[in-house]
Amino acid sequence: MARPDLSRASWFKSSYSDNGGTCVEVAPDFPGVVPVRDSKDPEGPALVFPLAAWRSFVAAAAAGEFGSA
Repeated sequence: MARPDLSRASWFKSSYSDNGGTCVEVAPDFPGVVPVRDSKDPEGPALVFPLAAWRSFVAAAAAGEFGSA
């Protein structure tokens, strides 16, 4: 899988992320993949996940499979 050019990505944080700055941002405008970065380091690296893997992770987190913070 080729890494997408993220220079024009539209990053956003979840509305649930008002927790003192410990959050991630995602860029939803890339077909088939979801770029994710640390909101405290917007110029730092981003991870790029296949869409199916990201959806699986979000579903597991919503179901509480990783415990509470």
